[in-house]
Amino acid sequence: MASKFLKRAATSSVLKSRVESILIGASRRSYASVAVGTDIVSAAPSISLQKARSWDEGVSSNFSTTSLKDIFKGKKVVIFGLPGAYTGVCSQQHVPSYKKNFDKFKAKGIDSVICVAINDPYVMNAWADKLEAKDAIEFYGDLDGSFHKSLDLGKDLSAALLGPRSERWSAYVVDGKVKAINVEGAPSDFKVSGAEVILEQI
Repeated sequence: MASKFLKRAATSSVLKSRVESILIGASRRSYASVAVGTDIVSAAPSISLQKARSWDEGVSSNFSTTSLKDIFKGKKVVIFGLPGAYTGVCSQQHVPSYKKNFDKFKAKGIDSVICVAINDPYVMNAWADKLEAKDAIEFYGDLDGSFHKSLDLGKDLSAALLGPRSERWSAYVVDGKVKAINVEGAPSDFKVSGAEVILEQI
């Protein structure tokens, strides 16, 4: 009887720990090193992203990538990162908030609204199609997480069976320099990284 109780307690402790790491993670996370004034291109000079595309488009382009310089230099960009394609908050709230407010971003002179996640570009492409958001938002894959790691925006979400992913965040970037940055306390939160918040920061 005692051994059964101990096993049950241990299992409960493991489950509680996993839930805490996902939902409460704010107290354990190390806050991103990227800050207002950071030059994203200089912070990650050798890193490129993979624009969302079909496999055939990947083959025809010789699996080309896009440098951060091409994405940011000489442009006003709103970029937001999220834990992954097809996940709950990302699909139901995060991307839709930017899709809904796209015209407002354009009215403020934003050249591009970008979504980036640690997924391959083919998954990002299929997800963008499903959300019917490609006309408003540019989707990029950070295949190995190097972009997020360079900005200290990586997050271990193994407890949610996602593995190495990213924080949920948003930024307003002008000519490569961060003018505003918002990072959620936990990846399951959606309090500061939505379109409505960053529109007020532009």
